[in-house]
Amino acid sequence: MDIRLIAANPAEVETECLVVFALDHAAKDTANKDLTKNNQAGKEAPKPEPRLAIKDSVLEKAVAELVASGEVTGKAFETAVLHRPQGLKAKRLLVVGAGKAKSFTHAEVRKAAGSAIRALKPKAIKSCAFLVPDLTSGAEDAVRTIVEGALVADFDPDTYRSDRKDQSVRDITVVAPSGADQSKLQNALTQGRVIGESQNFTRELVNEPSNRLTPTMLGDRAKKMCDTVGLKCELMGPDKIREMKMGAFWSVSQGSDEEPRLIVMHYDPPGAPEKPVLGLVGKGITFDTGGISIKPADGMEKMKYDMAGGAAMIGAMRAIALLKPKVKVIGIVCASENMPSGKAQKPGDVQIAMSGKSIEIINTDAEGRLVLADGLYYARTLGCTHLIDAATLTGACVVALGYANAGVFANDEDAYKHFTTALQRSGEKFWRLPLDQEYLDQIRSNIADIMNTGGRWGGASTAAVFLKEFVDDTPWLHLDIAGTAWMEENKSWIAKGPSGIGVRSLIEFVRSFEGK
Repeated sequence: MDIRLIAANPAEVETECLVVFALDHAAKDTANKDLTKNNQAGKEAPKPEPRLAIKDSVLEKAVAELVASGEVTGKAFETAVLHRPQGLKAKRLLVVGAGKAKSFTHAEVRKAAGSAIRALKPKAIKSCAFLVPDLTSGAEDAVRTIVEGALVADFDPDTYRSDRKDQSVRDITVVAPSGADQSKLQNALTQGRVIGESQNFTRELVNEPSNRLTPTMLGDRAKKMCDTVGLKCELMGPDKIREMKMGAFWSVSQGSDEEPRLIVMHYDPPGAPEKPVLGLVGKGITFDTGGISIKPADGMEKMKYDMAGGAAMIGAMRAIALLKPKVKVIGIVCASENMPSGKAQKPGDVQIAMSGKSIEIINTDAEGRLVLADGLYYARTLGCTHLIDAATLTGACVVALGYANAGVFANDEDAYKHFTTALQRSGEKFWRLPLDQEYLDQIRSNIADIMNTGGRWGGASTAAVFLKEFVDDTPWLHLDIAGTAWMEENKSWIAKGPSGIGVRSLIEFVRSFEGK
């Protein structure tokens, strides 16, 4: 996708389609429960008060009839197209609802931009221009998130369809006000491009079927990316994994004919301080049958996505290399399959992790925490002073939070503060869950130090405290993205399939340490 920035009067922009956002300025929420109460009481429901998110008399005149007819209300993700708009050189004007004016932030800009692209793709419109909206946090945020949203929306998962049609939007122009600082806006556009493309790179990896993305192939894809952007990358196979006594990681791998890969990516920029060194650790299970504790057949095809945490780390490392923050970062992905066979580990086995801790295997389908245990400990041996991991770890987290929020656990308040700061920029939704001592008591073993599962109740937290045993006092965050790494249905701003969650937050988490 070709993306450029211009400064121009909206009326003078020549394009296939000019995109402008609309906001509802009504004092009351026209979509809330008061609407039902008013209808029951026979009162008139509050009416939306739509206005464009940019002040321009020519545009306002062009959309006046759409507003008067109720076709434009400002409701989030609503779209209305005007052909040959009066007073504009654009062939079409697309008005995209961005929700309530009082809650209009860069997160809504990202989704509104995505909604525009998703609306244009089926119409075979290959180019468009976005008008930068008036945003409280500034034009730079608006430009960055327009680009991010547009790139993410342009992705479709139909990679292997023989009748696949190229509906991509090829050219995007971002139209900024004439008085804005163009160099700063160009920098924001570049950041948006890097972040959006890196999120899509992660989605491409997650979307691949397991016969086309084995652990070896995942390592090769990571190495190719690292070579392209200037990162150092090490790939280690079974012999090295066993030599380093990664017994937890190897126990998952031993049942598969496909070799595991330990992927280690180094970002060591000139001028960065010796500390902090951030460790990004991802679960890379390229297919998860559950092992001997085999999963039900229904829905098992989706288990190709069980490497989404590892893919998020690879995508984040790509963006970090291109954005060049002055912070040292090491990315680690433990890639493996989890298969049943005569060589596979069994319930009741005891495995010795790299740290020396012994683990009783209760359920072989609780394998993600095993590979992460060795990955997190290994990151500490490499000198990481702060750790963050991401994994499609537990169904229990999905039960607790559904598909709206991912789970986050933290053993350190300062590290968690860095992450919440990152969320303000990334727009991703995470909800903090507990790490109390009682959850650790649930996974005590009679024969070993700990068990790899603590039973049905509080499963997201028992998995998290299991990981906590391998980080000791190192500041650490755990992201359980099981419910959010895969979009279960098409949304206005993103296609059904891999979401790429975590990439934006990981990037901003790393950047939050710059200069600290």
